Amino acid sequence: MNIVNEIKGELPLVSVIVPAYNAEAFITRTLQSIISQTYKNIEILVVDDGSQDKTAEIVELFAQKDNRISLFKQSNSGVASARNLAIENSKGEYIAPIDADDIWYPQKLEKQVQCLLKADQSVGLIYAWSVFIDEEDAIVGQYIPHHHLNVLSIEGEVYPAMLYTNFIINASVPLIRRVCFDKVGGYSSKLREQNAQGCEDWDIYLRIAEYYQFRVVPEFLIGYRQVKASMSNGCQTMEKSYNLVMADFQRKHPEIPAHIYHWAASSFYVHLAWKSRASGDYWRTLTWLNKSIKLDYSPLLLRPVYLCLIECLFKITVEPITSLIWQDHHSWLRFREKFDSQKNRVALSQVTTVSDIQNQMYQPYKLPFKPHARIMWQRWLEVLQLCRALSH
Repeated sequence: MNIVNEIKGELPLVSVIVPAYNAEAFITRTLQSIISQTYKNIEILVVDDGSQDKTAEIVELFAQKDNRISLFKQSNSGVASARNLAIENSKGEYIAPIDADDIWYPQKLEKQVQCLLKADQSVGLIYAWSVFIDEEDAIVGQYIPHHHLNVLSIEGEVYPAMLYTNFIINASVPLIRRVCFDKVGGYSSKLREQNAQGCEDWDIYLRIAEYYQFRVVPEFLIGYRQVKASMSNGCQTMEKSYNLVMADFQRKHPEIPAHIYHWAASSFYVHLAWKSRASGDYWRTLTWLNKSIKLDYSPLLLRPVYLCLIECLFKITVEPITSLIWQDHHSWLRFREKFDSQKNRVALSQVTTVSDIQNQMYQPYKLPFKPHARIMWQRWLEVLQLCRALSH
């Protein structure tokens, strides 16, 4: 359904904000996905955060062809500062952030604007679903209907749920009313000042959720980039960022049971473990898993955790031998990427599209029955009860 035909009157201006740091590899695809949106009443504000590559040159070329694009430059001050500079210079009623390596599918803004226009003023943020994409924009990963249709579709008062898990997933998802920033302030630059970048988006979602309701467009509208070479970069910084953010909200909301924070932190450490494993940092992977299990036993019910432990111990054991073949970690990653690319060529006939995944969501599926899945579902129901208590 076309929003232009459905809603009369002037459509609200959407300010798209793009923080960019050394983004030359993907900024072209990001900007192309923005200007290709079916919703056309947008302005695009790119902030070059002290890049040392051709990011600014690429953006300037786009700006010469599309007067909706503006480029701002600052010395390297971090992603929060870059986003805040864009917001300060924006004019839109709605704010739509996107990172400089992610992409939007064509109807992303149209569907979210349509949802927000139909909502009352208590709704401050609209989110949607993301697919994971690799360096070539191919969709990777698994997408479980029960998880998306239940956990990743929560609406209304969502603050306890956002504490438990960042169900928005990444920073390129939301459409946010400008008044939300007027109410709660901008992205936190204090995290970078404490060498704790990484959870700025989660922090702003939590602050918005304290005062506003959320709505969801249950469609895959965002491509969230996964770059293998940088997967473990900043994991320790992200841990510090997470702990600072959660400690702050735990002080503000002591009414939330402590075990909710423990469950959340345990899941976050598992997330860091997978990132470290994907990049070949096996010692760090074991560290994250150890921290996770100390907080919550449930990861021990996952078969992939045991497989990961075996793999890490094996790789650590044979490292003296492999180091004779690959002199450093980057050499190993280049070999691995070359090997994976060969496998991908074999699987070209099985390319997955966004439509394929969207259709999977509404096929019949079984409820989770394995012990870990049952425990996670019971915990989610407890979180939902806390959300309902806020709405009364």
